[in-house]
Amino acid sequence: MKNILVVAAHPDDEILGLGGTIKKHVDDGDLVDCIILGEGMTSRGKNRKEVEQSSVDKLHNDTMKSAKIIGFRNVYFSKFPDNRFDSIDLLDIVKDIERHIEKIKPDIIYTHHYGDLNIDHKKTFDAVITACRPARDYCVKEIYCFETPSSTEWNLKYGTDTFKPNIFVDVKDTLKDKLDAMACYETELEEYPHPRSLEALKIIASRWGTVVGRKYVEAFELIRKVD
Repeated sequence: MKNILVVAAHPDDEILGLGGTIKKHVDDGDLVDCIILGEGMTSRGKNRKEVEQSSVDKLHNDTMKSAKIIGFRNVYFSKFPDNRFDSIDLLDIVKDIERHIEKIKPDIIYTHHYGDLNIDHKKTFDAVITACRPARDYCVKEIYCFETPSSTEWNLKYGTDTFKPNIFVDVKDTLKDKLDAMACYETELEEYPHPRSLEALKIIASRWGTVVGRKYVEAFELIRKVD
Protein backbone atom coordinates (compact mmCIF):
# COMPACT_ATOMS: atom_id res chain seq x y z
CA MET A 1 0.00 0.00 0.00
CA LYS A 2 1.29 3.44 -0.96
CA ASN A 3 0.31 6.96 0.04
CA ILE A 4 -0.34 9.08 -3.02
CA LEU A 5 -0.98 12.80 -3.32
CA VAL A 6 -2.42 14.62 -6.32
CA VAL A 7 -1.66 18.34 -6.38
CA ALA A 8 -3.98 20.07 -8.85
CA ALA A 9 -4.54 23.73 -9.61
CA HIS A 10 -8.30 23.68 -10.28
CA PRO A 11 -11.37 21.56 -9.66
CA ASP A 12 -11.59 18.96 -12.47
CA ASP A 13 -7.83 18.87 -13.20
CA GLU A 14 -7.54 15.87 -10.88
CA ILE A 15 -9.93 13.98 -13.17
CA LEU A 16 -8.90 15.32 -16.58
CA GLY A 17 -5.27 14.37 -16.18
CA LEU A 18 -5.33 11.12 -14.27
CA GLY A 19 -8.78 10.00 -13.16
CA GLY A 20 -8.30 6.52 -14.58
CA THR A 21 -4.87 6.09 -13.02
CA ILE A 22 -6.06 7.21 -9.60
CA LYS A 23 -9.01 4.80 -9.68
CA LYS A 24 -6.52 2.07 -10.55
CA HIS A 25 -4.38 3.03 -7.53
CA VAL A 26 -7.44 2.93 -5.28
CA ASP A 27 -8.50 -0.46 -6.65
CA ASP A 28 -4.98 -1.73 -5.86
CA GLY A 29 -5.37 -0.65 -2.23
CA ASP A 30 -3.38 2.58 -2.28
CA LEU A 31 -4.54 5.62 -0.28
CA VAL A 32 -4.97 8.72 -2.42
CA ASP A 33 -5.47 12.30 -1.27
CA CYS A 34 -5.86 15.42 -3.37
CA ILE A 35 -5.07 19.10 -2.90
CA ILE A 36 -6.89 21.52 -5.17
CA LEU A 37 -5.00 24.78 -4.82
CA GLY A 38 -7.29 27.17 -6.69
CA GLU A 39 -10.90 28.04 -5.90
CA GLY A 40 -12.00 27.75 -9.53
CA MET A 41 -14.61 29.82 -11.39
CA THR A 42 -13.64 33.30 -10.15
CA SER A 43 -11.53 34.19 -13.20
CA ARG A 44 -14.64 34.08 -15.39
CA GLY A 45 -15.80 37.55 -14.37
CA LYS A 46 -14.09 40.91 -14.72
CA ASN A 47 -13.10 40.51 -11.08
CA ARG A 48 -13.45 37.81 -8.45
CA LYS A 49 -16.45 39.45 -6.78
CA GLU A 50 -18.54 39.15 -9.94
CA VAL A 51 -18.74 35.38 -9.50
CA GLU A 52 -21.22 34.39 -6.81
CA GLN A 53 -19.96 32.28 -3.94
CA SER A 54 -22.85 29.88 -4.56
CA SER A 55 -21.32 29.04 -7.96
CA VAL A 56 -17.97 28.25 -6.36
CA ASP A 57 -19.69 26.18 -3.67
CA LYS A 58 -21.52 24.17 -6.33
CA LEU A 59 -18.24 23.54 -8.14
CA HIS A 60 -16.69 22.23 -4.94
CA ASN A 61 -19.73 20.04 -4.31
CA ASP A 62 -19.27 18.62 -7.81
CA THR A 63 -15.66 17.90 -6.87
CA MET A 64 -16.73 15.85 -3.88
CA LYS A 65 -19.28 13.88 -5.96
CA SER A 66 -16.55 13.17 -8.48
CA ALA A 67 -14.10 12.19 -5.74
CA LYS A 68 -16.46 9.50 -4.44
CA ILE A 69 -16.51 7.83 -7.86
CA ILE A 70 -12.72 7.81 -8.16
CA GLY A 71 -12.09 6.93 -4.52
CA PHE A 72 -10.06 9.84 -3.15
CA ARG A 73 -9.69 9.50 0.61
CA ASN A 74 -9.67 13.28 1.13
CA VAL A 75 -9.89 16.36 -1.05
CA TYR A 76 -8.46 19.59 0.36
CA PHE A 77 -9.35 23.03 -1.03
CA SER A 78 -6.68 25.70 -0.58
CA LYS A 79 -8.83 28.37 -2.30
CA PHE A 80 -6.09 30.43 -3.92
CA PRO A 81 -7.48 32.91 -6.51
CA ASP A 82 -8.38 31.25 -9.80
CA ASN A 83 -5.91 31.84 -12.66
CA ARG A 84 -4.09 34.40 -10.52
CA PHE A 85 -1.37 32.26 -8.93
CA ASP A 86 1.18 34.69 -10.39
CA SER A 87 -0.23 37.32 -8.02
CA ILE A 88 0.66 35.20 -4.97
CA ASP A 89 4.08 34.71 -3.45
CA LEU A 90 5.28 31.27 -4.52
CA LEU A 91 6.35 30.66 -0.93
CA ASP A 92 2.72 30.81 0.22
CA ILE A 93 1.79 28.00 -2.19
CA VAL A 94 4.89 26.01 -1.25
CA LYS A 95 4.09 26.20 2.45
CA ASP A 96 0.51 25.08 1.84
CA ILE A 97 1.77 22.00 -0.03
CA GLU A 98 4.45 21.33 2.59
CA ARG A 99 1.79 21.32 5.31
CA HIS A 100 -0.11 18.56 3.52
CA ILE A 101 3.04 16.58 2.73
CA GLU A 102 3.99 16.61 6.40
CA LYS A 103 0.56 15.28 7.33
CA ILE A 104 0.02 12.75 4.51
CA LYS A 105 3.64 11.67 3.93
CA PRO A 106 3.06 10.64 0.32
CA ASP A 107 5.33 8.20 -1.45
CA ILE A 108 4.18 9.48 -4.85
CA ILE A 109 3.01 12.89 -6.07
CA TYR A 110 1.22 13.64 -9.32
CA THR A 111 1.03 17.24 -10.48
CA HIS A 112 0.79 19.51 -13.52
CA HIS A 113 3.30 19.72 -16.33
CA TYR A 114 5.81 22.56 -16.20
CA GLY A 115 5.10 23.52 -19.83
CA ASP A 116 1.32 23.98 -19.56
CA LEU A 117 -0.25 27.09 -21.03
CA ASN A 118 -2.13 27.87 -17.82
CA ILE A 119 -0.15 30.02 -15.37
CA ASP A 120 -1.67 28.27 -12.34
CA HIS A 121 -0.45 24.92 -13.64
CA LYS A 122 3.10 26.25 -14.05
CA LYS A 123 3.11 27.74 -10.57
CA THR A 124 1.72 24.52 -9.14
CA PHE A 125 4.59 22.55 -10.65
CA ASP A 126 7.14 25.04 -9.31
CA ALA A 127 5.61 24.89 -5.86
CA VAL A 128 5.51 21.08 -5.80
CA ILE A 129 9.13 20.73 -6.86
CA THR A 130 10.16 23.26 -4.22
CA ALA A 131 8.10 21.58 -1.51
CA CYS A 132 9.62 18.21 -2.47
CA ARG A 133 13.25 19.22 -2.12
CA PRO A 134 15.21 15.99 -1.46
CA ALA A 135 16.69 17.21 1.80
CA ARG A 136 17.09 15.30 5.04
CA ASP A 137 14.52 12.52 5.55
CA TYR A 138 12.16 13.24 2.65
CA CYS A 139 9.19 10.98 2.00
CA VAL A 140 8.31 11.73 -1.66
CA LYS A 141 10.20 9.22 -3.79
CA GLU A 142 8.33 9.63 -7.09
CA ILE A 143 7.01 12.73 -8.87
CA TYR A 144 5.01 12.57 -12.11
CA CYS A 145 3.54 15.26 -14.34
CA PHE A 146 0.16 14.64 -15.93
CA GLU A 147 -1.33 16.08 -19.08
CA THR A 148 -4.27 18.48 -18.61
CA PRO A 149 -6.49 18.59 -21.71
CA SER A 150 -7.21 22.21 -22.74
CA SER A 151 -3.90 23.40 -21.32
CA THR A 152 -0.95 21.11 -21.99
CA GLU A 153 -1.63 20.72 -25.71
CA TRP A 154 -2.49 24.41 -26.19
CA ASN A 155 1.02 25.60 -25.34
CA LEU A 156 2.44 25.61 -28.87
CA LYS A 157 6.05 26.16 -27.84
CA TYR A 158 8.70 23.82 -29.11
CA GLY A 159 11.70 22.46 -27.27
CA THR A 160 12.27 21.52 -23.65
CA ASP A 161 8.90 22.69 -22.31
CA THR A 162 6.78 20.25 -24.31
CA PHE A 163 5.04 17.28 -22.69
CA LYS A 164 7.32 14.25 -23.14
CA PRO A 165 5.54 11.25 -21.61
CA ASN A 166 7.66 8.27 -20.65
CA ILE A 167 5.23 6.47 -18.34
CA PHE A 168 2.03 4.96 -19.74
CA VAL A 169 -0.77 3.55 -17.58
CA ASP A 170 -3.35 1.17 -19.04
CA VAL A 171 -6.76 2.52 -17.95
CA LYS A 172 -8.99 0.22 -20.00
CA ASP A 173 -10.73 -1.00 -16.85
CA THR A 174 -11.10 2.43 -15.21
CA LEU A 175 -11.80 4.81 -18.09
CA LYS A 176 -15.55 4.60 -17.49
CA ASP A 177 -15.01 5.68 -13.88
CA LYS A 178 -13.00 8.66 -15.12
CA LEU A 179 -15.73 9.70 -17.53
CA ASP A 180 -18.43 9.23 -14.89
CA ALA A 181 -16.40 11.37 -12.49
CA MET A 182 -15.89 14.08 -15.08
CA ALA A 183 -19.62 14.10 -15.83
CA CYS A 184 -20.16 15.38 -12.27
CA TYR A 185 -18.52 18.67 -13.27
CA GLU A 186 -21.58 20.30 -14.83
CA THR A 187 -19.98 23.75 -15.16
CA GLU A 188 -16.65 22.51 -16.53
CA LEU A 189 -17.78 19.90 -19.04
CA GLU A 190 -17.88 21.06 -22.68
CA GLU A 191 -19.25 19.74 -25.94
CA TYR A 192 -17.02 17.89 -28.41
CA PRO A 193 -14.62 18.79 -29.98
CA HIS A 194 -13.56 20.70 -26.86
CA PRO A 195 -10.80 18.78 -25.01
CA ARG A 196 -12.90 18.80 -21.82
CA SER A 197 -15.71 16.82 -23.41
CA LEU A 198 -16.29 13.17 -22.53
CA GLU A 199 -15.81 12.14 -26.15
CA ALA A 200 -12.50 13.98 -26.38
CA LEU A 201 -11.20 12.42 -23.16
CA LYS A 202 -11.94 8.98 -24.56
CA ILE A 203 -10.17 9.89 -27.81
CA ILE A 204 -7.14 11.20 -25.92
CA ALA A 205 -6.90 7.95 -23.94
CA SER A 206 -7.23 6.00 -27.18
CA ARG A 207 -4.55 8.08 -28.86
CA TRP A 208 -2.03 7.43 -26.06
CA GLY A 209 -3.03 3.79 -26.24
CA THR A 210 -1.85 3.61 -29.85
CA VAL A 211 1.60 4.77 -28.71
CA VAL A 212 2.13 1.69 -26.57
CA GLY A 213 -0.23 -0.88 -28.08
CA ARG A 214 -3.08 -0.59 -25.58
CA LYS A 215 -6.72 0.41 -25.97
CA TYR A 216 -6.89 3.26 -23.42
CA VAL A 217 -3.93 4.88 -21.69
CA GLU A 218 -3.07 7.90 -19.53
CA ALA A 219 0.40 9.33 -20.11
CA PHE A 220 2.82 10.87 -17.61
CA GLU A 221 6.26 12.44 -17.56
CA LEU A 222 8.48 11.10 -14.78
CA ILE A 223 10.30 13.93 -13.00
CA ARG A 224 12.03 12.02 -10.21
CA LYS A 225 12.13 8.48 -8.87
CA VAL A 226 14.27 7.27 -5.99
CA ASP A 227 14.42 3.52 -5.33
